[in-house]
Amino acid sequence: MKAIAWHGKHDVRYDTVDDPEILNPRDAIIRVTSTAICGSDLHLYDGYIPTMQKGDILGHEFMGEVVETGPKSTLKTGQRVVVPFTISCGKCYHCSKHQYSGCENGNPADNQDISREGMGLPMGAAFGYSHMTGGYSGGQAEYVRVPFSDFGPLVIPDDSIEDDKVLFLTDILPTGWMAAENAQIEPGDTVAVWGCGPVGLFAVQSAFLMGAERVIAIDHFPRRLEMARQFGAETVNFEESKVAEALWDMTGGIGPDATIDCVGLEAHGAFADNVIDQIKVSTFLGTDRAHVIRQAIMATRKGGRVSMPGVYAGFVDKFPLGAFMEKGLTLKTGQTHVQQYLRPLYTAIAEGKIDSTFLISHRMALEEGPTGYQKFHDEQDKYTKIVLKPGTSAKAA
Repeated sequence: MKAIAWHGKHDVRYDTVDDPEILNPRDAIIRVTSTAICGSDLHLYDGYIPTMQKGDILGHEFMGEVVETGPKSTLKTGQRVVVPFTISCGKCYHCSKHQYSGCENGNPADNQDISREGMGLPMGAAFGYSHMTGGYSGGQAEYVRVPFSDFGPLVIPDDSIEDDKVLFLTDILPTGWMAAENAQIEPGDTVAVWGCGPVGLFAVQSAFLMGAERVIAIDHFPRRLEMARQFGAETVNFEESKVAEALWDMTGGIGPDATIDCVGLEAHGAFADNVIDQIKVSTFLGTDRAHVIRQAIMATRKGGRVSMPGVYAGFVDKFPLGAFMEKGLTLKTGQTHVQQYLRPLYTAIAEGKIDSTFLISHRMALEEGPTGYQKFHDEQDKYTKIVLKPGTSAKAA
C-alpha cells in the first residue's frame, strides 16, 4: 500500500509500505477515506520529537471503512468509523478513570522504557507519533491497523454526514474542547487563547459554548485572527501590540480569568526569551520554546486558571514559578482523553451546534502529502487545515 513516511527533518515521502495485518484479537483494519495533517505533525516534521525512525508512517487524524476484524473486535466490515488518536484499552486503571490518554496497555512493553526516564512514567500510546508513544503506524495511509477496536473507534451511523464534518473528532475538536474544559470557564469569564491554529480556533468556539463572555485570541496570522473574530473573539496581533499590555488594558488591569496555551513548544516571535530558547534549541542545549506558557502565567489574574493543550517535549528554564505560586494559579494540561468526548461532540455536530468544516482550506490526494506538509509548515495563514484523501487522484482531490 501507499503511505506518508517520515525520513528525517523536513523529509516526508510518499512510500510503498507493507499492508497492515491483524496482530491481536481486538484489532481491526481500516481503509482510510480521510486523514489530515495536524499541527502536532509539524513537530515531527521539524525534528523536535525524539525516537522517530526512518520509514515511520505518519498521521493520527483519520477515519474510514472497516475491512477486516479480529475475533474480539465489536466492529463489522463496512462500518464507517472515526478513530481517536489515543490508543486506549478501556479496561486499565487510567481508562477506568476516563483518563484515556494515560492508558497503561496501549504502549507496548518494549517501548515503555523510552519515555520513563524523561517523563517519570511511560507515555500513553498514539498513532504515528514516535516510538516513545508506541511506534504505531499512523493513518496517513491507504490502510491502518487499529488496536483495541472494540473500545476506541466511533461508528458513524448516518451516511448523510460526510467525512469532513466528523474527521476532526479524531483529535483537534476534542482537544480544543478539553482545553476550554480544563480552563474551568465560568459564566461571564474573560478567556485569552494563544494560537489561532486548528486547536486554538476550536478552543475559542468551545469557550463561548461553555459560557465565556469574552474571548481574546492572540496570533499574528491575519486570516487566522479573522476566523477567530467570526466566532465573536476579540483579537491581538502580537507583531503589532505588546500582548501583556494589551491584555492588561482590555481587562481593566485585572488580567484574564483563564488563559489557554494552544501553541506549545514552537512559539514564534522576536521576544528576548524566545530568541534565547531558539539559540538553545539550535545548539542542542534545549528542546522547547516556551514563550507562550510563560506569558500566559504572567498575564492570568490572581486566582485564575491556565490550560495548556499545546505540546511540550522536554525541560524548560526561566519558568515563572514564583508568579504561578504567588498568584494562586491552577494549571491543567495533558494529551486529550478523546474517547470521553466522542459521542457528545458527535451529537453536537449532528444537531448543527458545532461546525468543524470551516477550518478546511485544502484537500489533496494522499500522494500530495509531502507537498501538503511543506505548505502547511511554510504558509500557515493560507493553509489552515489540509485533508488528504487516499484513493483519489491529485486532480480529483
